[in-house]
Amino acid sequence: MSNPMNFDNFYFSSETLSLINKYVGSTVVIKYGGSVMKDSSMQLNIIRDISILSSLGIKVVLVHGGGYLINQWLAKLDIKPKFKDGLRITDMETMNVVEMVLSGQINKNLVSLLNKNYVPSVGLSGKDANLVTAIPMFDSPNNFTGKVDSINPLVIHTLLSNNLLPVIASIATDSSGNTYNINADMLASSIASVLKAKKLMFLTDMPGVMQDMNDKSTLMKSLNLEEIEKLKSNNVIKNGMIPKINCCIEALKNGVQSVHIFDGRVSHAILDEVLTNKTVGSTLMV
Repeated sequence: MSNPMNFDNFYFSSETLSLINKYVGSTVVIKYGGSVMKDSSMQLNIIRDISILSSLGIKVVLVHGGGYLINQWLAKLDIKPKFKDGLRITDMETMNVVEMVLSGQINKNLVSLLNKNYVPSVGLSGKDANLVTAIPMFDSPNNFTGKVDSINPLVIHTLLSNNLLPVIASIATDSSGNTYNINADMLASSIASVLKAKKLMFLTDMPGVMQDMNDKSTLMKSLNLEEIEKLKSNNVIKNGMIPKINCCIEALKNGVQSVHIFDGRVSHAILDEVLTNKTVGSTLMV
């Protein structure tokens, strides 16, 4: 079947062609979630960008969360969400909702959209083929918020080598078979690290890392590890941004070439990041 992709005013220049040659065959991990998922037209733009990257021979792995939809379902069920240090506290009742939403609803919707846009895709969670083994994040009973203990990338390599795009929900099990909710940023970072991805991209509802979160003009376009640590110690990076930045740091320390945080609501932000020399959001490098 031919792929009648709509490039929607994204123009391929000689610069673009040289960057395609640079990235063809390489792996890019994209973390998608949060409020960026809310708008269906924005979601379709992201799917189309991924479709273009995939058609050009770039290996894309899509890792997703879905906190906004989880919260909607918790509200319907009269369950109050709880957070600690920017991470969801997950009791058994909440865990059941999290898995239902991430694996049963969001994951399958994304796979369907990708397939519809000519990207053969397979939906997974960390449970499948022992992809992710988890351990508890907090030492407390009835808390199924987990962190990554190990990644078995065999199923990802198998899918990518057969031109299938893995779509991974941030759910995992421990060695005893207990189910855990894994922060999707952490999972994306761990998967990018194991795959030695060329790029790890976090699609957010913010322009990137800013000195003043209320002032877009304070966007920091390029940061190295030393500068990131200084921003943390000076309390410029704080609250819910800390876990995301820590994930960036871990990825860079484990062989990911560059990490990018940018506003996923901007049309063609993914293509601009990979296929142009435009500055998109914040780029973090060693």
